[in-house]
Amino acid sequence: VNVRGIVFGVSQARAQHCIWYGECGESQVPGKKYNCNYTGPALPLHEDLLELLGFDYGNRSLCCDVQQLKTLKASLELPLQFLSRCPACFFNLMNLFCELTCSPRQSLFLNGTDFSPYPPDQHNVVKVSYYIGQTFANAMYNACRDVQAPSSNVRALSLLCGQDASHCTPTNWIEYMFDTNNGQTPFAIKPIFTDVPEAGFSPMTNTTYGCTDILEDGSGPCSCQDCSQSCGPKPVPPPQPPPWTILGMDGMSVVMWITYVVFLLSFVGGVVGAWCYRRRTVMSEYGPILDSNNHSVNKDPTGMDASCCERFGERFENALRILFTSWGSFCVRRPLVVILASIVLVAACSSGLIYMHVTTDPVELWSSPSSQARQEKEYFDTHFGPFFRTEQLIITTPLVPDPPYSPYPIGDDVPFGAPLRKDVLHQVLDFQTDIENLEATYQGERVTLKDICLTPLAPYNSNCTILSVLNYYQNSHDVLDHTTTDGFWTTADYHSHFLYCVSAPASLNDTTPLHDPCMGTFGGPVFPWLILGGYDATNYNNATALVITFPVNNYHNDTKKLGKALAWEKEFIDFVKNYSNPNLTIAFSSERSIEDEINRESESDISTILVSYIIMFVYISLALGHIQSCRRVLVDSKISLGIAGILIVLSSVICSLGVFSYIGIPLTLIVIEVIPFLVLAVGVDNIFIIVQTYQRDERMPQEELHQQIGRILGDVAPSMFLSSFSETVAFFLGGLSSMPAVRTFSLFAGLAVFIDFILQISCFISLLGLDIKRQESNRLDILCCVKLSEGQEEKSDGFLFRFFKKVYAPFILKEWVRPLVVAVFVGVLSFSIAVINKVEVGLDQTLSMPDDSYVLDYFGNMSEFLHTGPPVYFVVEEGHDYLTMEGQNSVCGGVGCNNNSLVLQVYTASLISSYTKIGFTPSSWLDDYFDWIKPQSGCCRYYNGTGAFCNASVENTTCVNCRPMTQSGKQRPTGQDFMRFLPMFLSDNPNPKCGKGGHASYSAGVDLIGNDTNVGATYFMTYHTILKTSADFIDAMKKARNLADNITDTMGLQGTSYRVFPYSVFYVFYEQYLTIVFDTAFNLSVSLGAIFLVSTVLLGFEVWSAVLVSLTIAMILVNMFGVMWLWGISLNAVSLVNLVMSCGISVEFCSHIVRAFSISTKTTRVERAEEALAHMGSSVFSGITLTKFGGILILALSKSQIFQIFYFRMYLAIVLLGATHGLIFLPVLLSYVGPSVNKAKVQAAHSRFVGTEREHLLNF
Repeated sequence: VNVRGIVFGVSQARAQHCIWYGECGESQVPGKKYNCNYTGPALPLHEDLLELLGFDYGNRSLCCDVQQLKTLKASLELPLQFLSRCPACFFNLMNLFCELTCSPRQSLFLNGTDFSPYPPDQHNVVKVSYYIGQTFANAMYNACRDVQAPSSNVRALSLLCGQDASHCTPTNWIEYMFDTNNGQTPFAIKPIFTDVPEAGFSPMTNTTYGCTDILEDGSGPCSCQDCSQSCGPKPVPPPQPPPWTILGMDGMSVVMWITYVVFLLSFVGGVVGAWCYRRRTVMSEYGPILDSNNHSVNKDPTGMDASCCERFGERFENALRILFTSWGSFCVRRPLVVILASIVLVAACSSGLIYMHVTTDPVELWSSPSSQARQEKEYFDTHFGPFFRTEQLIITTPLVPDPPYSPYPIGDDVPFGAPLRKDVLHQVLDFQTDIENLEATYQGERVTLKDICLTPLAPYNSNCTILSVLNYYQNSHDVLDHTTTDGFWTTADYHSHFLYCVSAPASLNDTTPLHDPCMGTFGGPVFPWLILGGYDATNYNNATALVITFPVNNYHNDTKKLGKALAWEKEFIDFVKNYSNPNLTIAFSSERSIEDEINRESESDISTILVSYIIMFVYISLALGHIQSCRRVLVDSKISLGIAGILIVLSSVICSLGVFSYIGIPLTLIVIEVIPFLVLAVGVDNIFIIVQTYQRDERMPQEELHQQIGRILGDVAPSMFLSSFSETVAFFLGGLSSMPAVRTFSLFAGLAVFIDFILQISCFISLLGLDIKRQESNRLDILCCVKLSEGQEEKSDGFLFRFFKKVYAPFILKEWVRPLVVAVFVGVLSFSIAVINKVEVGLDQTLSMPDDSYVLDYFGNMSEFLHTGPPVYFVVEEGHDYLTMEGQNSVCGGVGCNNNSLVLQVYTASLISSYTKIGFTPSSWLDDYFDWIKPQSGCCRYYNGTGAFCNASVENTTCVNCRPMTQSGKQRPTGQDFMRFLPMFLSDNPNPKCGKGGHASYSAGVDLIGNDTNVGATYFMTYHTILKTSADFIDAMKKARNLADNITDTMGLQGTSYRVFPYSVFYVFYEQYLTIVFDTAFNLSVSLGAIFLVSTVLLGFEVWSAVLVSLTIAMILVNMFGVMWLWGISLNAVSLVNLVMSCGISVEFCSHIVRAFSISTKTTRVERAEEALAHMGSSVFSGITLTKFGGILILALSKSQIFQIFYFRMYLAIVLLGATHGLIFLPVLLSYVGPSVNKAKVQAAHSRFVGTEREHLLNF
């Protein structure tokens, strides 16, 4: 620094004199001395001064000696550690203090106003007035006001002004620095600000530099982070894209309304035109629907000319019929063999359950191991350790606030929130201490908080990290009660200490008369935004809530240590649950809380699920029976067969679980809760189809039972095979999903459906044969040993079949009803398409909790009171070169750093936090290291003899500065010089003489490699803004990734082996929502594609039939989105699983109807649709709709919100939409555009039935 500009000014027109020289008596400030009064001329400069401060004073004479300069240097070390980041600020501050201490023209602007004798013949200067130019003071403040303190995420003036930087001004800053209460100023200095001479004194108005200026020594301008004027205009967030509107209305809604109206007009016009055409030609597609004897399939079937494709389809159909007929006959003839084989198969598969593992780890459930967030989490955990576990309390009080605090001696009254009452703080401290003293037991070992807590300064400091306002008072009742008085008034107490600490949380001396530290007992700062809630702006004193956080070490790969943490957390939860204090209202959460509550929720819902299944089981058992008379009620019932069918369904589920447990795929709660519902829907439908088809069938003369059942199975099994195989393939392809929950569900569901089909066409057929024999022998159901007297069994159609055949099918297919059906269903489809983009994405975390969970209170308090979101780390992967100036400039945020460096880009993002969700300036180990290693900071020292690190607080003459007090020594270290002292910085604990030690703040964030010869991965931490909704979390992650990608690009890392990425603990859970729309479209499209292909093949290559099946299922899925929007169901992994399941269940509603239509030999589409609906509609309605309806209604009684919303609501929608589309819309659609009759199938049916007892079936 050029002292000619600093010390002497530009004018030496007349000789001036000193007002002091040397040090005399002890000051009232501990460890400080008064200066000796001296009014003579300046004395020659001592040669040691150059070594002390490194200034080129030349041969000048000064008004200070060596000891005064040592005192000045010691007093300024802490401010300079923070302000030296900005050369202009550093220059101006040194200007102020060097002129005060050493200027040979002191008498111009210094006036000694109070003296005391110092024996034998000297006097102490006790008080002076310092005339300072207002312009100078303003310029010094303007150069320093934006300088950051990276480790504290606050501006440096917050640590040096006695209050928050936002309240700091040029005058109150200088007044504070000259106040003896700050613990550094040895005597009272009264600053008088004036730009004109006053009372015979001229103000000190030396040259100053702005933060954008280049200094004479070549030092560059301050960085953007430390000088807002260097940044240019404040960044403006891009405007949100306006919603798509047409004429002020939602664009999608308008388009769909127009589309629907156009379709409706076209459709109505077509229907009316067709009706007029038929009237004109005196022909109608409608004959008497019920009197179909006049409409035979073909008067001369041999004259029909079938195409090659039709013949191939018929042969394929016939092959399936023959195969299943033979198999069904075998199962009835050899029931014991089939049943035993089935039991062996089930036992073999089920034995895999001994390897069953149920995973409740949210990371494993929602994040794919190959996903970006999961890989980044693994990288972070590997290099820096897993993110700590969090135990957090939010405390409010029903008490009213105390009267406002009146600062001494003057100042505006300061209101304090009720939780900051001293009596409340004492009670909170007792509560906090009780938690610290909690003991748990794990495997016979005693576990305390100290065994598991985060201790950043270990082994030097074993105190646990506790983020609490009580840590401002060192977690001590005595310190909380600490006060000072002047005999009449309280000059300082816990109020003043609080006000100082919230503005300077890293301070080791609050500079009030208390002189208590603000730094936490664990050795780190306690930021006010982490420990207080419910305040406005930065008025922390208005807080209405206290937040206490206990960070606990996480142990992903150490089961024993993790077990200890879990045991202590359980004790913590039990203690807080049972804690009672009328003055404290406590909301809390532990790391294990959510998982515990989900498990408790699952256990509490077991009864609800069981009741739901019992209702379905009872219905199935009773509905399968076809009661002919009261006398035969116990004979004709199918309770035992129904129970057997249900056991088969459950066996298929167990087999699926067992097989995948063999493989090592863990189960999830979704699998356990959803798959039985799915397989029950599919399996019961098939059971009803088999049993009811038999009940409607008549055994032909000379036909044995095994032949009859074989023939029935040959008729219905292809339809069952079509639906089951379609679902199996669709589900297995769903296993391609990248979402673990969806993939696991799809795999388990696909195998369960397939095994269920195998068991139904084998074991169930054998059981059906045995049950029919029992019935024909007039033996009672269940009590089969009891036999009724002989009575003739009467065959008749069931009520539901008669209803569908005589009433429902004719009504739905009436000429005037069909257009209404199409209009309504297409209207609903149009509405659903219009709102499909309005379905919210995400999962409100409150929905995952039971209604009576204590965690709900915590979530509510968190949203209401907290002001800061989760920490976010910008990680620079291993590979960056910090040893070169170029590498440093691309990352750091101080002088000489690139304007688009990592730190400055994150800082810029924090300026528009409402858009970027980055709430604070990042902490930067690199910038603090540069400040720490500067020779004028006094932080970096080593023992000259051994080379070992010497802490700044150590008084030892053998300790020397790491770098020389030369121009080169003041530059940033590079090469091996950089690595030589970095380990010392990372092991240095902050102390009153050096607040820049990096042990607590950065030791975990810098990964040293190669035996401390190079820097590996590092991170730069900041915080997100408060995030309340899923949309907030998703947006925060998206914006952070965009920022990190931009940093990677501007650092020129393309093509290198490393990059910059953001990491926060919630990313791994919310990443799924970045691609949930694509995943949903992909999974559902793949499922629909699989259904189309399988349907095409199994329907005898009738492509148009497969198209209609796929179209109807697609309509159901689209309508599901409409229901989700109406019912407030968001799109997430749970709802996606349900959508995939609805795709499978919809096959059951549609495929049976379409296949029945395709094999019908009636003449017109309307007749074929009626026949299909009459034969299959009743089975589908009774097998799926009625079975599920009762069970679903019970789910509404669940205490679980997630059950009520994602299971009750979605399941009800699935069943209702599936039933209405399959039993109303699809028959109408087939009656209009169904595939033409397959001529080859007509010929085959004619050849099979004509001349036999079944000929009447041709005419229905």
